[in-house]
Amino acid sequence: MKRSFIREILESIDGETISFAGGLPDESLFPLAELKEANAKVYESASNLQYTTSNGLLALREKIAEFYNEDGFITNAENILITTGSQQALYIIAKYFKNIEILLESPSYLGAVNVFKMNELKMRGLQLHSDGIDSELFTKEYKRVKLAYLIPDFQNPMGSLYSKEKRERIAEVVLENGGYIIEDAPYSELYFTEKSDSISSLIPQNSFHLGSFSKTLAPSLRLGYIRADKEILKEFVKIKETIDLHSCSIAQHTLNNYLQDANRYKKHLHGLRETYRQKMEFFALALQKYLPTFHFTRPKGGMFIYGYFEGIDSFELVQKCIKQKVVFVPANQFYLDDKISNEIRFNFTHTSREKTLEGLKKIAIILSTYKK
Repeated sequence: MKRSFIREILESIDGETISFAGGLPDESLFPLAELKEANAKVYESASNLQYTTSNGLLALREKIAEFYNEDGFITNAENILITTGSQQALYIIAKYFKNIEILLESPSYLGAVNVFKMNELKMRGLQLHSDGIDSELFTKEYKRVKLAYLIPDFQNPMGSLYSKEKRERIAEVVLENGGYIIEDAPYSELYFTEKSDSISSLIPQNSFHLGSFSKTLAPSLRLGYIRADKEILKEFVKIKETIDLHSCSIAQHTLNNYLQDANRYKKHLHGLRETYRQKMEFFALALQKYLPTFHFTRPKGGMFIYGYFEGIDSFELVQKCIKQKVVFVPANQFYLDDKISNEIRFNFTHTSREKTLEGLKKIAIILSTYKK
């Protein structure tokens, strides 16, 4: 199993390197004052520093359940399991389904691929298009496999948004054949125009809907959750207990205090979406100006712009770029077969406008050394 290219890059680059690699939020948008206030309240009672239940703080699970209810997806606290980031949620689910086959998009999120490998799941990649996974191929393969991992909202790495028709078709296939989908939704709140209904809301007994506060509040909270049928969550709790007993109580109480004012969080999300929309537009215009041979489509949300250069090995290109202190993720990292790829994933949320222009100009200079 290979390490995450992105995690290795974060460890090896210095402060002078311009990084378009990791899915890092804009630090200037973290609600520092509000989170500081919410955290300070934790220390008003010693009991907040005590062990808590493995499935997570009840008050926090109730608040998360209410978010689902507001979207028309009937949920209560028993349907929520708090996890140490959604990465742990993936690990718990993979551990439960260990040694069986699973379908996933191609390309797909490397963090999930590594979790599935560690738990010896046999992966089958299905072609991903701009409007979602290949429906015909999914229908054919799911009948046999009955387990799939999907990122329908602004997919990592491609930024694809599943169409309403494909969401409904996937739900139909799952209902007809049984089994489960793992719907990973860390970017679902980062839409630029309108929010899509989750596939899980159509098949609540046959889905695991994964959420996270890493992209919307602060990654260091390390808090995510699984929304699923309460009976199977009882089995997941047994697995979580063997990993860490429960997720950090201080972080859970801090988040619960912050979410006491639901309108404040909604206002924060609104600002986040608008700022990221502007950053995406700026990045896209800069790409068109400085890297005009890069082919891409503007995403409708999320954190990434994905595209390709004709006749360029993007992994070879990034090695040259690293030496010039600019980095992105070459798409061979997202394919199961490590194939040579001309595709690239750029993160547009983290860097400033000044650094964005500087980084893309550096890449343009390096590309100019390639033979035409």
